[in-house]
Amino acid sequence: MTEMRLQRVLALAGVASRRAAEELIEAGRVKVDGRVASIGMKADPERQKITVGGRPLPTTRRRWIAFHKPLGVVTTAQDPEGRRTVFDFLDQPRGLRYVGRLDVMTTGLLLLTTDGDAVHRLTHPRFRIERGYTALVHGRPTEEIAALVRQPVTVEGRPVKPVRVRVRPGNAGRSIVDVTLVEGRNRIVRKWCEAMGLKVQRLARLSYGPVRLGDLPVGQSRLLSPHEEAAIYQAIRLKPKSEE
Repeated sequence: MTEMRLQRVLALAGVASRRAAEELIEAGRVKVDGRVASIGMKADPERQKITVGGRPLPTTRRRWIAFHKPLGVVTTAQDPEGRRTVFDFLDQPRGLRYVGRLDVMTTGLLLLTTDGDAVHRLTHPRFRIERGYTALVHGRPTEEIAALVRQPVTVEGRPVKPVRVRVRPGNAGRSIVDVTLVEGRNRIVRKWCEAMGLKVQRLARLSYGPVRLGDLPVGQSRLLSPHEEAAIYQAIRLKPKSEE
């Protein structure tokens, strides 16, 4: 796991909220490798000894979860606007980090795990992890869209290079675009569609790497199978750490 701000380390470990963690640090109750911590300090919980009030930071067993994110739910731990977050739907969210944010209006597959190194690799462009989406769009005829998606499209100065694209007719003049990308730029599918003059009515992520959403109900989650976990670690060329 890479270094992160100490208050975030405490929050992910379920010790306290980030604000409460800051208060613990300011009170001198947090130590890193035996030294009293200070606000702004970074730490790696996998390589450093962190204590709170003299007690070691709680360890977290490795977990992998697939979640079907509903419409209107935000991908964050806390929302200043008071909207529901993905963590509100999970029974035991302590230590979990999401893999690739979905915007509030996008539904579908969201992976969560306690393995920070895996999160980094799954989201890093170097590993070219495929993400599959389906979008319901309108604004141009289906035949025209089918031709447009095969032309170079630039978003914010960089080309978008789909791995696979399929365009199908929908209802009431709309079209369905199935696209697979190996990049995770913010709102990239929406921006790609908008660059072609399309309006996105609905957008869902159906796969991330070897994991598929399948028939998982909206708002529900499931543990990944051992086969899915093994496939993830193979895709990111990482040996999973042994369980605590």
